[in-house]
Amino acid sequence: MALLDKDYLNYPERSYGMDHDRYEWSMLQDRKAIAWPNGKKVAVWINVGLQYFPLNQKGIPFKVPGGMTKPYPDLRHYSLRDYGNRVGVYRFLKAFDRYGIIPTFAMNTRLAERLPYLVGTLKERQNEILCHGYHMDSLHYGGQDLKEEKALVQKSLDGLRELMGQEIKGWISPAKNESANTPDILANNGISYFCNWVNDDMPYNFKTKNGLLTAMPLPTELDDYFIINHNLHSAQDWAEQVEDAFGFLLKESATEGGRILGLNIHPWVLGQPHRIQYLERILDYLGNHDDIWTASASDILKAWKDNS
Repeated sequence: MALLDKDYLNYPERSYGMDHDRYEWSMLQDRKAIAWPNGKKVAVWINVGLQYFPLNQKGIPFKVPGGMTKPYPDLRHYSLRDYGNRVGVYRFLKAFDRYGIIPTFAMNTRLAERLPYLVGTLKERQNEILCHGYHMDSLHYGGQDLKEEKALVQKSLDGLRELMGQEIKGWISPAKNESANTPDILANNGISYFCNWVNDDMPYNFKTKNGLLTAMPLPTELDDYFIINHNLHSAQDWAEQVEDAFGFLLKESATEGGRILGLNIHPWVLGQPHRIQYLERILDYLGNHDDIWTASASDILKAWKDNS
């Protein structure tokens, strides 16, 4: 059996905690305690994924989660995603307003180009919009040509900013996938926070060649698609897991400072008539809890920066 070369574990970024220089390694419990406005214990960020999955997806370098699975034309799955953007999202909006919850919307630029009625609705509401890439099949990935990725990021951000008429400061890559260049490109295009990394419960500073980004925590583990469609749990199970997560974060906040409950949800998943009641249950539960501060992603980030 061949032995490892003696230099295998010796390389430029070999260091304590992690083997890169993107952020400072630290333990969550050792950080400065955060105090949310008005003495609230848990900041709640409801992020709504507004997505366009092309019918003729290319799947480069992989088939995106939630995309087409049948031979072309996969109208079954394509039309279900479309259902979310015509029907399910309006159930979401009614529920948010009924229970006094402030949502943030992560939108594919291609969807904004295709659906002016939805753009108009969101502009009237004036909720925060962040960019979810161009569309769900326009992936960012290792080995991607640098010029190609730069052009893709610029097209996505310039297009969404123009269509929405607001400053776009946040980003989630399709499938939360990225190349080693993605954070640098985002910082160079006016992005201040991104949500691709799921390795923490609180924000942290992320170094790029073009200045700092903030990594915002948006856990995959509480994503409705991940729990219901990937893990094959029921919508009731999703609601119970959200309640469990909130209960734990609230308990933790008593000794370690404010926490963030980030929920990534999709109208084509929870906007169904047999599931919407579980979203309403969660919004009612959160909206009536005295220890919760519901806010946009940017407002939560600002409060964190003011405290840290």
